[in-house]
Amino acid sequence: MAEKKPLKITETILRDAHQSLIATRMTTEQMLPIIDKMDQVGYHAVECWGGATFDASLRFLKEDPWERLRKLRAGFKNTKLQMLFRGQNILGYNHYADDVVEYFVQKSIANGIDIIRIFDCLNDLRNLKTAVNAANKENGHAQVALSYTLGDAYTLDYWKEMAKQIEDMGAKSLCIKDMAGLLVPAKATELVQALKESVEIPIDLHTHYTSGVASMTYMKAVEAGCDIIDTAISPFSMGTSQPATEVMVEAFKGTEYDTGLDQNKLAEIADYFRPMREEALASGLMNTKVLGVNIQTLRYQVPGGMLSNLVSQLKEMGQEDKYEQVLEEVPRVRKDFGEPPLVTPSSQIVGTQAVLNVVSGERYKMVTKESKKLLSGEFGQTVKPFDKEVQKKCLGDDVEVITCRPADLIKPQLAEIEKEMAQYKQQDEDVLSYALFPQVATEFFKYREAQQNKVDAAAADTENKAYPV
Repeated sequence: MAEKKPLKITETILRDAHQSLIATRMTTEQMLPIIDKMDQVGYHAVECWGGATFDASLRFLKEDPWERLRKLRAGFKNTKLQMLFRGQNILGYNHYADDVVEYFVQKSIANGIDIIRIFDCLNDLRNLKTAVNAANKENGHAQVALSYTLGDAYTLDYWKEMAKQIEDMGAKSLCIKDMAGLLVPAKATELVQALKESVEIPIDLHTHYTSGVASMTYMKAVEAGCDIIDTAISPFSMGTSQPATEVMVEAFKGTEYDTGLDQNKLAEIADYFRPMREEALASGLMNTKVLGVNIQTLRYQVPGGMLSNLVSQLKEMGQEDKYEQVLEEVPRVRKDFGEPPLVTPSSQIVGTQAVLNVVSGERYKMVTKESKKLLSGEFGQTVKPFDKEVQKKCLGDDVEVITCRPADLIKPQLAEIEKEMAQYKQQDEDVLSYALFPQVATEFFKYREAQQNKVDAAAADTENKAYPV
């Protein structure tokens, strides 16, 4: 009989699932009542922080993301907590100095994160080193994610070589991050087998159901030796989210990969989230467009979140009829820009530029500052060189292109940031919130102070009534 190697499951409901389906709008209060049950399941990890949750908490929910993490940590007594971290971009959209990256990693682990999944939108490993070293220094688990994409530069040898370098860098595990659902079943077999030959560390596969093949891809990847898969509890699964947790548990039940997870417990968790799904559908927060299967994803390599972004940009301009043209322009811009994987922030940069190229009627007549940053090397090195003509048209002749690791050019920022926001600081972590999103954080700090003043005034009022002068 085959040796048992139980498959491990990372649950994404508290981060990527609601980020993919309801624009990251799940509140901490909605999460807390179910944590105790989730903690009893035996998940490998629960992904609950990072990605867009940080920005969305401050900007839309008026919540402190650090407070959310502390509450989750207090509730999850037996389960590892995982976050998504954009390398030198942290959780923002620009590169930060090494001292900010190190401090963010330190505080994330101090507040309760166990596993930090670190990726770079260009797969430029130089942009991951600082975060990996910082996680190891804090005794955290540094998992490095390779952004999976297609293109003639992305051969099996490329992935094997990258994986080896990641292992040598000190990563404790490797993730294949397939943000657009581009990995098809047969290719998953090839890729996982190749990576298993290349490295000793565990391999985690993260994909999305966007193109409709994800469950089959997981099956093939696990049979080829993949150790961990990311899934979402059923009410927030499928579409642009992950395959359903219960389905994957059932699919491997009774095989050598049996997860051992209890379907009764998973059913209780699904029951808890189901009304939330219905509410999101009724209010329009969950758009039925993100729930279907779009095989065009494989043609254009556009992640689900990017598709909805393009739609809303065109809508604002009153140019919705140009949608197909924009989709066809995306791969062309991507090629001009060195064939980067399309993941935050490169997906937004390529997508917006494709919209401008189509709407303005001339390619690169209008160029965003982010496109210029990418073409001047500010985000790092792409796997292929930029198109020289496009680079020249966008940047002019006199721009010096960066070839070193971009963060080497950024002076330490922490002390300066701390000084700048001192009047708002109530906890060390506030400095980091401000570092990433100065305007959004400032608004949140003002809101927080106003709320505290209300509470204090109400308490004083109660006291006066109880002990009249």
